[in-house]
Amino acid sequence: MWVMPISETRLNSSRLLRQIHKHGLMDAEALVRAKLPGDLVKVLGVESQSSSKAEAFTQAFLKSSIQHHTRHDLKTMLSHKAVVLGYSRPKKDKVKRSSKKAKGLNACQKRALKIFQIKPEHQRYKLFLSLHELWRQYIIDLCGGLKPTCSPQFVQQKLLKADFHGAIITVVRSKCPSYVGTTGILIQEFKHVFKIITEEDRLKVIPKRSSVFAVEINGFVSHIYGNRFEQRASERSAKKFKVRGTIDL
Repeated sequence: MWVMPISETRLNSSRLLRQIHKHGLMDAEALVRAKLPGDLVKVLGVESQSSSKAEAFTQAFLKSSIQHHTRHDLKTMLSHKAVVLGYSRPKKDKVKRSSKKAKGLNACQKRALKIFQIKPEHQRYKLFLSLHELWRQYIIDLCGGLKPTCSPQFVQQKLLKADFHGAIITVVRSKCPSYVGTTGILIQEFKHVFKIITEEDRLKVIPKRSSVFAVEINGFVSHIYGNRFEQRASERSAKKFKVRGTIDL
């Protein structure tokens, strides 16, 4: 038996690879399907088959190699796995949304639009009595029912961070004598002033500074020192107050 030298076999193999790289993928497939050269047939000890026999061999090889699912296997697969058949995502309406948030009005624009001004026809004491009842119930719930056993310190700590819109307040001390004795429902609270509506349907603006206010709820009377309340209601709810012995006007 004649055997081709190894060097010559490597040379023929390298020629075949160069042809594959030279002619591209389609030509490479054609080369694979082509008959083997005579010198390689002798080296490999195989016979080149016809195209029909080669195709029949390939089909038989694939049939024996690929696992075929039986009816039992398919039933098991469908019972324990979620099989999606023809799923398509629903089309969503493309709506362009602005990434930037809408800007609110600044202080000058709010003053120009008179947002914080109450119209004269709305400056009536009876209109705000329902607001006072809501505030009263709100304070009772906030202070745990305002039972007689509640300590004054506990009630005062709750009132420090409470919202006073709707409370009936009375000016008990002030550096301006004309404010003393003024009583009404608090309808607006700003950083430096209280706006109250009196029983005579008069809107009063009382400065917080240098004034002391009294609030009465179910027999509990609490005093508010305006100097310590010169903050907005939203800011006061998050502030920690220090206990002081005496506070002068």
